[in-house]
Amino acid sequence: MSAKVCQEADHSGLLKFSSAAFYAGSSFLITVVNKTVLTSFRFPSYMCLGLGQMITTIVILYSAKMNKTVQFQDFDRSIFFKIFPLPLLHVGNHMTGLASTKKLSLPMFTVLRKFTILMTMILEVHILRKTFPKRLVYSVVAIVLGALVAASADLAFDAEGYTFILLNDAFTAASGVYTKKKLGSEGLGKYGVLFYNSLIIVIPTLLASVFTGDLHKAITFEDWVKGTFIFCFLMSCIMGFLLMYSIVLCSHYNSALTTTVVGAIKNVAVAYIGIFVGGDYLFSWTNFLGLTICMSGGIVYSYQTFNSKPSSESKGEATQEQLKIHIAENSTGKHSAGIY
Repeated sequence: MSAKVCQEADHSGLLKFSSAAFYAGSSFLITVVNKTVLTSFRFPSYMCLGLGQMITTIVILYSAKMNKTVQFQDFDRSIFFKIFPLPLLHVGNHMTGLASTKKLSLPMFTVLRKFTILMTMILEVHILRKTFPKRLVYSVVAIVLGALVAASADLAFDAEGYTFILLNDAFTAASGVYTKKKLGSEGLGKYGVLFYNSLIIVIPTLLASVFTGDLHKAITFEDWVKGTFIFCFLMSCIMGFLLMYSIVLCSHYNSALTTTVVGAIKNVAVAYIGIFVGGDYLFSWTNFLGLTICMSGGIVYSYQTFNSKPSSESKGEATQEQLKIHIAENSTGKHSAGIY
């Protein structure tokens, strides 16, 4: 763990902040564009929209590799072992994210996405054996509490939409943690992770769209003759590539948890804009109060993370008075789960 911490600390503050800002902007824009394509134009296939984003990623990175703009390992059998299980997590994250965007209002989508922070923290505890200071844990509790309050008053409750968004949270958290691990794989790097993720899953996704009838629905969609729809669809494909690249870049210069925190910052703008723009938000004071609590917790958490993380990581192994989260390993209580 200490080696990883030192590796993260080597990156300058400017690189960390720039990659985080790039991810926040890309995440905000693709949410709006996807919402336009799937809801405003009523495009019938989120799976085919995801296919367009994967194909765009493959074309851009392959062209850049041929022009020697970027470099990553050529394909061989070792790729599957190096990158697994990222392709499975990526396709799950992609499809559940698009499905939940279509099913939920923009503010509720961003509120329920806050559970990704809690899930990422839990996965980092179990997989990366990380510990967290008390102030960050309390901030997460506030974020989740606010999300629960807001969701409890959702006047447009959609069980299918809620299922998709919670699955999307789990896939996003797992993908973020494993992406951080795989970025250290020799020969892959940032671009290799992106390229082979998309290359491995594009054909199975295409076959799935054929068997489910999604591809037929997409091909026969009547708005293909409209220039505005074509523009929005192409923008979604390009933004899909930029989002995936920004996630990998932010995870490279920061941690998986920091990348998740950046998503919370972005949600502040998305949720409140969605109240006044979009037309699918049903106002209630309980919902608005929960959303405000959730967003406030996200801002506090983000501020504490970016301002305190370097010192807490460098001293984390030496400091014994921080709040620690431990993993249960045996019945003696030596590593029992809990907060101390």
